[in-house]
Amino acid sequence: MSRRRKRELTEEEESLWRHVIRHVAPLKGRDGYREAESATSAPPKVTPAAPPPPRPPTQAPPQKPRAPTAAPYRPRPPAPPPIPPLAALARKERTALNRRARRPDATLDLHGMRQAEAHFALLGFLRRQAAEGASIVLVVTGKGGPPGEGSLFDERGVLRRVVPHWLREPDLRGVVVGFEPAAPHHGGEGALYVRLRRRNGR
Repeated sequence: MSRRRKRELTEEEESLWRHVIRHVAPLKGRDGYREAESATSAPPKVTPAAPPPPRPPTQAPPQKPRAPTAAPYRPRPPAPPPIPPLAALARKERTALNRRARRPDATLDLHGMRQAEAHFALLGFLRRQAAEGASIVLVVTGKGGPPGEGSLFDERGVLRRVVPHWLREPDLRGVVVGFEPAAPHHGGEGALYVRLRRRNGR
């Protein structure tokens, strides 16, 4: 097989070649042709982009303070009826009792009772007599003796002092109209006439 003879370039081809190599920059690397070929055949490597920096948390706009809502209307409970003042016995009633022309409708004797026992007995007696329609009752407290008599636990004279306070208590104001010391023949300072409120309120 004979070697192919190398053909010489014409002046036009040399001028074209010189023009080409003047405007073409050589590829970097040892083998520019292979690098160019691999660059055209292999897909370009894509460098993954760095993730974007996290966004700062968005703050909700400050809420305006709500105006206080008005409390629901609640009607006030009716005021309790005023407590009537204590009244003395009528003159006609007092005169009849003093002259023995009239007797008390019922009598409660608290002699010998302790304060708690006497208080309970007094409440029950007055409410029961008012429900039965009694008008004037007699409550005997006793005058009491000089201090030092009787046993250590004797309460002589205590009921005489505390019973008037009990009769003024709010629990009995719906029952008791008034009271005052009894006549001598009914115990004098050691007893009380108690006027009760009747069912019709009188």
